[in-house]
Amino acid sequence: QVQLVESGGGLVQAGGSLRLSCAASGGTLSSAAMGWFRQAPGKEREFVAAISWSGAYIYYADSMMGRFTISRDNAKNTVYLQMNSLKPEDTAVYYCAVGRFVPTRRTMSLPAQYDYWGQGTQVTVSS
Repeated sequence: QVQLVESGGGLVQAGGSLRLSCAASGGTLSSAAMGWFRQAPGKEREFVAAISWSGAYIYYADSMMGRFTISRDNAKNTVYLQMNSLKPEDTAVYYCAVGRFVPTRRTMSLPAQYDYWGQGTQVTVSS
């Protein structure tokens, strides 16, 4: 059973930056994709970014392109999300997830493809 713990959330002013981390334990992440999703109050969970095991496949939601960077350290079983130029509309609970599937833009953006989820970390961007 893989357990995921997110950290790094907090309160930041618009234009600021945050770096989220997600540490996995309790199982191997070999061949697994890792993704970040977010959910704002009253909204559905939406895709943010995802990265394949090797890092060869990386995808971002259009609104995050150029502002967010996903990376992973397989030796540490950790995935990161560097968020720059934050906007108030980025305010949400951010979740990391792990899943094993053929990595395409479509599959990596679908929550149903992921098997394990973290508890989430709150990101609040003030205007």
